[in-house]
Formats: sequence, structure tokens, C-alpha cells
Amino acid sequence: MTKILAIRARQILDSRGTPTIECSLKTEDGVFKSSVPSGKSTGAHEAKELRDGGKKYFGMGVLKAIDNINTTIAKKLIGKHPANQEQIDEIMRELDGTEDKHKLGANAILAVSVASCKAGAASQKIPLYQHIANLAHNKTLTIPVPAFNIINGGAHAGNKLNIQEHMIMPTKAKTFSEAMEIGAEIYHALKKRLEHDLGAASTNVGDEGGFAPQMNCAFDAFDAIMDTALSLKYQNKIELAIDAAATTFFKGKHYNFEGKELNSEQLSQIYADLCAQYPLKSIEDPFHEEAFKDFANLRKKLNIQIVGDDLLCTNTKRIRKAIDNNSCNCLLLKINQIGTITEALNAAKLAKRYDWNIMISHRSGETNDSFIADFAVGIGAGQIKAGAPARGERLTKYNRLLEIEKETGLPYAKPKLS
Repeated sequence: MTKILAIRARQILDSRGTPTIECSLKTEDGVFKSSVPSGKSTGAHEAKELRDGGKKYFGMGVLKAIDNINTTIAKKLIGKHPANQEQIDEIMRELDGTEDKHKLGANAILAVSVASCKAGAASQKIPLYQHIANLAHNKTLTIPVPAFNIINGGAHAGNKLNIQEHMIMPTKAKTFSEAMEIGAEIYHALKKRLEHDLGAASTNVGDEGGFAPQMNCAFDAFDAIMDTALSLKYQNKIELAIDAAATTFFKGKHYNFEGKELNSEQLSQIYADLCAQYPLKSIEDPFHEEAFKDFANLRKKLNIQIVGDDLLCTNTKRIRKAIDNNSCNCLLLKINQIGTITEALNAAKLAKRYDWNIMISHRSGETNDSFIADFAVGIGAGQIKAGAPARGERLTKYNRLLEIEKETGLPYAKPKLS
């Protein structure tokens, strides 16, 4: 059986130009590389990365995480079998010895976990998505519906929009290829519309490739999107989604939203108004990261997909709390929130056990690693968000899904959003 021969890590830059980790894991089958992203609006309960550079982008955090891979982690994993993902991950968790992985760094642990997963697939001479499906005990593989973030706001853009992501989901497409065509055509037509209506500066892009126009409210953003879709006759091919990332505009006991101080009921009514006026079928993090009851109340009010991100942090303990409170019906799964492939798979299994949807997610500070595309297919997630249909670090995920679709002929997912 294939064994790990060497593990080395080095510092690279993510899509924001900030330091992150690339890990190279060597076996008899070759060298397998992984690189880890970073988030900007992060949940308080996420696994802790070693990254902070203080006042400078380049600091000792990432370098310390790299050293932890090259010394502590490598010594324990040399000679182990990469196909045994659970053992690899458990060794690293025991080495760290903390619940949030702050000793070795969640970024260090995840870099090795992903590289091992890739090596494990190669050792069995099967595609990466199939190896992940085997680890997840999943027999239903599909190509996920993409959620394209085409207008950025909040922490991802320098405009006045509080909602962080305004997304289109081509749920009515017949194939992933068609979904990509719809998303790309709307994106390019939206650029022309924004340039015409608001000037060239309105098409500056945010961290995830979507446009960051100087708009004041979500209604303006969705008017622009739906008018564009209508002009292309795609209005019946798409549904809309948002990531409110409400923790970012929650101050004290109120939400500072579009120039007003709102309580949870008032903010809930704005979401209801958006759903009434537009085909909005998915709302992520509508309230702050401890508001389990407010999430549940919104679920009762709106018959749509309510997604937990900062609320859940891909953590089974918080997912169970959300299940008990009936807070969500969809898990936003970010592997770097929890730090290992095994724990991410456990989060997915728990969500599926209670008939939740799953949306696999990138981060705002991304790399060119396409791993989450295979992960989404392997676990049968049904949905993925990787940003706008633009910029290399986003498109590498979408292009990988196009490749898988062509190679396999797997069906396009049909998640139930309401």
C-alpha cells in the first residue's frame, strides 16, 4: 500500500495577496499539492488559523504554521497510508490537542489533510471525487448548482451595500454547462448595464469577482440583476440567493442596515419583502452568529432555504444546536472552518441525516486549488458557491466541475429550495 514519503510546506499568496500555505505531500505515486484559503468575515467559532501578521500582512503566523507542518506534523505522518483519511486527520488532531486547532493551526492541519486526500485517491487509482464519495459512503453523485456572487457588498466590497453577496442560481438549467453559460452571460450583460447606468467605476469588482457598484440597498442590486436576466430571457432559468453575513452589521442589540437601526423582526420583514418582490429562495446568515431563535422564526415565516454559515461554522456541535432549534435547513460547508476532511464529512453526514441541503463554499481569500469542486460532487452536496464566473481562483472550481461533467455525464443537481 502507498505510503507517505515526505511532506513539505511553503508560503504562497492568496487572491487578496496575503500569505497562506501550500503543502506538497510525496508518495510513490507522485507529489500532491494543496493550498488553503482564508475568510474575511469569519465566524467566532471557526477553527483557528495561524495567520495574523499584526499591522503587516506578512507576519509570523503563517510561517509558524508552515514550520509546524515541516517538523511536527511531517514526523508523525511519514510512513502512514494517505488513503486512511480518518487516521491521518486523527493523528493531527491529537498532535494539536486543542478543540479549535490553535496550537498547530487549522490552516496547517487542513493543508495536509487535503493533500493526503488527493494522494489517497491516486493510491487507489480513482478520481478524487470518487474517493471522497467512498469516504462519505455516498452513492448519489451529482454536479452541484452554482451560486454566482455577481454583486458584492459588505466586507467584500467598498460600497454601501450591507448584504455581502447577491447571487444568481441557475436552478432551472438542464446541465451544469448550461448553468455556466447562463451565469457568464448575465455577468457580462450586467457589467454593461452598470457601466451605462452608473459609470465605469460601478464595475470595479469585490473580493469574490462580483461587481461592487455604489448602490444603497439590496432592492437596487436585485433590480439590476433581474432586469439583466429579463433582457437575456433568462428570468425563468434562475433563482436568487443572498449571504447577508448579518454578524458584520450587528452592533450591540441592533442591526445597522442601510442607514437604519433595526431589530430582528424589522430585518426579517425586509427579507420577506425581498422574497415577495424577487425570486429570492435562499438566505444565508440572515441574523448574527448566536441568533438561533431568530433563524428559526424566519424559517417559520418564509418557505425558503435558510443557510447557516457563521451560525454553524461546519461544526457538528453547532449543527446539532441548530437542529434542536429548527434554525436552518441548509449547511454552508467550508472545510477550513473545521480544519480536516474527516470533520467536514461528519458535518455533511449530520446535515443529510436531517434532510438539510448542503452548499459547499469557497472563501473570499482564495487559491487556485480546485479541491472543493471534487468535494461537492463526492458528497452529493447539490450546491456550490465559488464567487462570480470571473477571476482564475474562482473559475478553477467551476472549470473543474465542467471537466467532471464531461468525463462522467453525472446529472445536474435539483436541490429543493422551498
